[in-house]
Amino acid sequence: MKRTGLPTALIVALTMMVEVALHAAELRQDRAVISKAAESFLQRETKGLPGQVSIEVGKIDTRVSLAACTQLQTFFPTGSRAWGQTTVGVRCAAPAAWTIYVPASVKVSAAYLIAARPLALGQEIGAGDFSVQQGELTQLPAGILTDASQAVGRQLANGIQAGQPLRRDAIREPLAVVQGQLVALVVSGPGFRISSAGHSLGRAPQGERIQVRTISGAVVSGIVRPGPVVEVVK
Repeated sequence: MKRTGLPTALIVALTMMVEVALHAAELRQDRAVISKAAESFLQRETKGLPGQVSIEVGKIDTRVSLAACTQLQTFFPTGSRAWGQTTVGVRCAAPAAWTIYVPASVKVSAAYLIAARPLALGQEIGAGDFSVQQGELTQLPAGILTDASQAVGRQLANGIQAGQPLRRDAIREPLAVVQGQLVALVVSGPGFRISSAGHSLGRAPQGERIQVRTISGAVVSGIVRPGPVVEVVK
């Protein structure tokens, strides 16, 4: 019985087509590598955040076909950050230039501070004025305080109701200098340092700028330091 089969030329052609297809696939960028690069980038960017951080990288469209890359670079597009729903940019520097944007989600579960009772404007916060609550920080207003050391001894810039989170923009450092207070005045520059005294013309916490009237009547501006000292750098 005579056996029939595909012509040799057709077999060769099909083999070549398969080889070309496989070679082309080898030259395309693996989407899993892109996702891993985005995840590693977010892991680096979230180091130091309080509590438990979880990162989820979104799927890349299967229709996306990019040339294989030997130098992947990751970055945040304008307006993105390692917080909540975000986007990571991944670009290829060589051998072919391309850029893709990968959706991702960063969740931060941590303890944060809430007012234990109504707190008044200007009140100095004590350890009994707040309690700790666990929650998802990315779903809360920005600037939530997560550690007691961030609150104790500070003053409230506005009143807060019981149960409300304590936020950075709602507190301020305690005043180090008040209006009319006698302060040490230090003026320094290249090769000199002069100490004198003066009276503050305002009120300010440490680290902020304030004006001081010297004994001679001149008005200078400097930074409040511990002491209280007002430092003027020429």
